[in-house]
Amino acid sequence: MMTFGGHLEVLRRMLFRILAIVALFAIIIFCFKNITWRLLLAPSECSFITYTWIENVASVFLEDFHFEPFSVDLIATDLSSQFMTHITTSIYLGLLIASPYIMYELFRFISPALYDNEKKYSIQVVVIVYLLFLFGVMMSYYVLFPISFRFLGTYSVAERIHSTITLDSYISTFITLTLLMGVVFQLPIITFALTKLGLISSRILSKYRKHSFIVIMLVAAIITPPDLMTLVLVTIPLYLLYEVSIRVAKWVG
Repeated sequence: MMTFGGHLEVLRRMLFRILAIVALFAIIIFCFKNITWRLLLAPSECSFITYTWIENVASVFLEDFHFEPFSVDLIATDLSSQFMTHITTSIYLGLLIASPYIMYELFRFISPALYDNEKKYSIQVVVIVYLLFLFGVMMSYYVLFPISFRFLGTYSVAERIHSTITLDSYISTFITLTLLMGVVFQLPIITFALTKLGLISSRILSKYRKHSFIVIMLVAAIITPPDLMTLVLVTIPLYLLYEVSIRVAKWVG
């Protein structure tokens, strides 16, 4: 039986390993500056792959559908802003890339207190949580953020007013939307936990399906710019997640 001090020592070593791995990835990302920032700035370009996909799909229904070219300048207003943004972004991406290892370490820490069947389910839950988080990140990178940036960056109240976006604003919006979508995509896991606790059931979720659709549309309207296309592109996957959550609740029940 391990003492309380022994648990603290194990926790300390685990945190040290996590910090070391995150720091290693952050340093690597910091060094590969050109590749990193080419990927980060790609959604701000009018030639981004998302617009090509939308044009190809829209061309099936509308002939010669093309987006108008746009250009938004990014600026740095402080002397150290580019360098500090480079550091903070490297740390954030380091955390993102190291997240599978972080989950593994957390699982190793709590696994001695779990029964064998709980360990089996815990491994599955950890894998699903990470995959759903990645899907949310991809949703933000390829859909939500580029369309939001295009709308907000090119929006103007008068022709004489032109937008120049600061680098800090660009990155903070990118990180916020990425984390937000990563969390939102955890809906099936949250449903699994709440069903296990007996707080909800598949019958309740099915009964309030129409109400939930309205709530999902409101959430999508809040986190997206006020245009119909983005609203639809975000509402559909969120509602599909809700339907998956109903199946999860039914399976747990």
